[in-house]
Amino acid sequence: MIFSATKSKVANRGRPPDEFLTKLLAWGRAADAEIFAPRPAPKGRPDLDVYAFIVSVLGPWESMLHRRAALIETMLVHAGLESSWNQHEGKDPGNHNPDPKSWETGLFQVSFDSTEIDHNAMLPFAVEHGIGTYGSFISLMKTDINLAFEYYARLVRVSVWWAGPFRRREVQDWLSRPAMKEWMGLLVTPEPFADRDTK
Repeated sequence: MIFSATKSKVANRGRPPDEFLTKLLAWGRAADAEIFAPRPAPKGRPDLDVYAFIVSVLGPWESMLHRRAALIETMLVHAGLESSWNQHEGKDPGNHNPDPKSWETGLFQVSFDSTEIDHNAMLPFAVEHGIGTYGSFISLMKTDINLAFEYYARLVRVSVWWAGPFRRREVQDWLSRPAMKEWMGLLVTPEPFADRDTK
């Protein structure tokens, strides 16, 4: 697999490794379409959904493939900013909270207390996928990269407000439209994704 625009530098974190890009692409090709589909805003707050944060940079949305590629590009950038694409990254050394529910873990430095956002919106998913306790969450977010991808992708559809790089516009500032277009090409398979709910 040859990556070009998707290898762009992210801040001072360098360039994403091919191994990470290959795993993200494989997940992006197989991920459930509902993750990327338009939906009613959580709590009537469209500004909480990741797509509201990235539309000015990567939108407007023209197709489901476009939406899929945009979120995957966002995942690449956010993982770079948070962990330099290291899925084994542990707790932020600046976090002195003794409660392990608040300890960051993995690629996106998300913590178990993220399951409590929006009245425990992500808790059923966490329980179903074996990360319903802080111990299992911390461990599996570091070792099961596909689970980390899916948890993050579903969480940012509920809210991105937990993530400092979004609030500070660091993610948005490093998103690349050429990289997103490259993702669109890479995602296309002999059986293209259904292009429903295109707006």
